[in-house]
Amino acid sequence: MRYDVVVIGSGAAGLAAALTAQLRGLSAVVVEKTDRYGGSSSLSGGAIWVPGNLYLDGTRLRDSREEARTYLKSTVGDRVPEERREAYLERGPEMVRFLHDRTRHVRFEYTPGYSDYYPERPGGKALGRSVEPALFDLRKLGALRRIMRRAGLPTYGMVMNSREFHKVNMIVPTWRGKRMALKIGLRAVWSLLSGARYASLGEALVGRLSLALAEAGGKILVNTPFEEFVVTDGRVTGVRAGGRTIEAGGGVILAAGGFSHSRPLRERYLPKPTDARWTSAAPGQTGDTIGAALGLGARLDLMDRVWGMPTAVPPGEAPVFLVTDRAVPGMVIVDSRGDRFVNEAVPYHEFVDTMYAKDAVHSWMVIDQRTKNRYIILNHFPGQPFKRSWLKSGFVKKADTVEELAVRMGVAPGRLRRTVDRFNGFARQGRDEDFHRGESAYDRYYGDPTLPSPNLAELAKGPYYAIPIVPGDIGTKGGVVTDASARVLREDGTPIEGLYAAGNVSAAVMGETYPGPGATLGPAMTFGYVAATDIADRVRDFGATDV
Repeated sequence: MRYDVVVIGSGAAGLAAALTAQLRGLSAVVVEKTDRYGGSSSLSGGAIWVPGNLYLDGTRLRDSREEARTYLKSTVGDRVPEERREAYLERGPEMVRFLHDRTRHVRFEYTPGYSDYYPERPGGKALGRSVEPALFDLRKLGALRRIMRRAGLPTYGMVMNSREFHKVNMIVPTWRGKRMALKIGLRAVWSLLSGARYASLGEALVGRLSLALAEAGGKILVNTPFEEFVVTDGRVTGVRAGGRTIEAGGGVILAAGGFSHSRPLRERYLPKPTDARWTSAAPGQTGDTIGAALGLGARLDLMDRVWGMPTAVPPGEAPVFLVTDRAVPGMVIVDSRGDRFVNEAVPYHEFVDTMYAKDAVHSWMVIDQRTKNRYIILNHFPGQPFKRSWLKSGFVKKADTVEELAVRMGVAPGRLRRTVDRFNGFARQGRDEDFHRGESAYDRYYGDPTLPSPNLAELAKGPYYAIPIVPGDIGTKGGVVTDASARVLREDGTPIEGLYAAGNVSAAVMGETYPGPGATLGPAMTFGYVAATDIADRVRDFGATDV
């Protein structure tokens, strides 16, 4: 088999890379290890954080390149070379415009108010810079639909994007939430009557990209695991995958994700304790291509970092990550001693970093019945009882009093009582003096707008519940180091000819932080686009056999 571009990995980075190659006149194939394409992108929120993209035009955001540059400087800092940060700010909007203009399907919508994760820092925006994919009818995929990875969210047939969920999350306290729930319910009815199979979030993103790729003539091969690179005269000229040789006339683009599911690599690189059962990354992400690139002399960086996500792991079930749950009122998260240790509503990666820094790897989310009745908690709608199996197994602890709950948690009753009483005092006065929960616009986005302090309310109505929390992840962020053209670099800074990388297989352009919703997928798609464009330019200038 021979193509101009061979892409290893089928998430947003790989699909964007292959699609770009096809649209620029090259032949491209996507090689996927598992029996489903879409990777972790299919399981994600689907948003992209790309300052200055066309979907932000005409909004109230009033952003500028200089403000975005200032914000990256204040968050990422010098942990990542300036040329890569600048490449992202320049090429990101270019990528969004290219895919919008050259395809019928890659479409996004602005999510107003979904704040940057650090809006109070220089250049930060409380209105947010994120856009998310428009709803997508999976029927359009035809045969591709059968092999696309699905998120399997427990939404009971109701499909919604993040902007809609933001409102539905407040279905009990607000009329806006009730109206949105009615709209989504009517959509579900229409879906049943019409046969439409709507998808949102990451499924919509992957569906849109893969349909555009199919229409452009690109190929996706599933059940085709990467085995090794083919190297000719020091240049990567193809791969061995699935027992076959696939030649790459222009180049190979790595987009296979990180190593979240590799126990040996987690134990070697990540903070301890660590456990592959805590990850929400897609199956198959075991760092195969990272190791192979290392064998070619590639430099690695950020291998000790993850896209952290506080997570609950029910016995025998998939992990449940906690985003909105940590911002609702009437909830505290405590360590194994029964003490609060963080502003519960901070961005998820920061929460996980703090769990390690404060010796709180095994923590508990504590709520009362009022909170259970009022908000969505662990994918359970307001008032919906927790799964019987969760309670029967003891995964979720339940008790009539805080003191009884503490005993079942293995925490000193008096200590947990003092923690709850202190928090309740802050809730009554409307100010969290210990950790300042609710003072950031990001905190308040998922708070209750009907309360004087959207993120603060007392825990005072039994029974009480405790859910164990661990430092999970949605992917690792360390990998091969790349330059501004997405070329993989050696230890001495020279490029490995013919080898490119994008997404979580590469060291993140966001460094050790996470500036906003979609700061994983935005760079993944951008540098996939950049890699394919660089190959196309070289093929045009030098010919496929000489680039």
